[in-house]
Amino acid sequence: MSTLENITSSSIIFLLTGVPGLEAFHTWISIPFCLLYITALSGNSLILFAIVTQPSLHEPMYYFLSMLSTTDLGLSISTLVTMLGIFLFDAREISFNACLSQMFFIQLFTVMESSVLLAMAFDRFVAISSPLRYASILTDLKIAQIGVAIITRGTLILTPMVALLKRLSFCRSHVLHHSYCFHPDVMKLSCTDTRINSAVGLTALITTAGVDSVFIIFSYFLIIKTVLSIASPEERKKAFSTCVSHIGAVAVFYIPLISLSFVHRFGKKAPPYVHTLIANAYLLIPPVLNPIIYSVKTKQIRRGVLKVLQLSATKE
Repeated sequence: MSTLENITSSSIIFLLTGVPGLEAFHTWISIPFCLLYITALSGNSLILFAIVTQPSLHEPMYYFLSMLSTTDLGLSISTLVTMLGIFLFDAREISFNACLSQMFFIQLFTVMESSVLLAMAFDRFVAISSPLRYASILTDLKIAQIGVAIITRGTLILTPMVALLKRLSFCRSHVLHHSYCFHPDVMKLSCTDTRINSAVGLTALITTAGVDSVFIIFSYFLIIKTVLSIASPEERKKAFSTCVSHIGAVAVFYIPLISLSFVHRFGKKAPPYVHTLIANAYLLIPPVLNPIIYSVKTKQIRRGVLKVLQLSATKE
């Protein structure tokens, strides 16, 4: 037993995995991944900078969008080092504590993104159902409190899930099946009972993304009900159009998340590279597509970003 306990602490070194079967092409595979990271980091930074510097964007809707961009930046940075390290330098090793830290931040930013999407759904409901009271309901103080609650909620739910991995013993292979530390992946390597860990992990998933998705759907049920009660077809169209960007953001977050869950539970016969590609898409698609969706579909954001680019071009 003492031998097992000796390999449960910081002395453990896990080996991350790139794309199984395509190791010879990792350098070439790194090119699209680099482009995706550049798009995610630059796109979200531009939106965040535009919202901070443009007074016309100091409104509740755009404050929530700045939260979304911040979580997308955090999500991208959390996986950047390990993912590109594998593809560019074959740097596969990661210590146990570093693995837990990366896992915590990936999960935290994922939970925060889900929470922000729920807050944005509430924002759209208030804007459509009570436009005259919109500014008085979603004050700057209220938005700040929502932001603090989102961070606190994620931290309180995820800390036990990650901390419980410390109690596990790892006497099997230390090879993980992703290019970042993923909670179910680490649990599978343990040679001790992981039922508590599985239960806590499932509870965390249900009480975050699960609950949030239900409330987002309920919000849109109320939004649709409110919009259909509007007499003017033009006003109905205008009201629906303000939700298009948010619906796109919800889709690019939940579709990869659901796909990853299905593949892990029911796709055991699928080729290993399918698991890897879906797992990477789950973390990269939202940060890459959210800035594009909001820049294309939201006129004010598009104008704000163009102003930032024009100012930087003028300074040069």
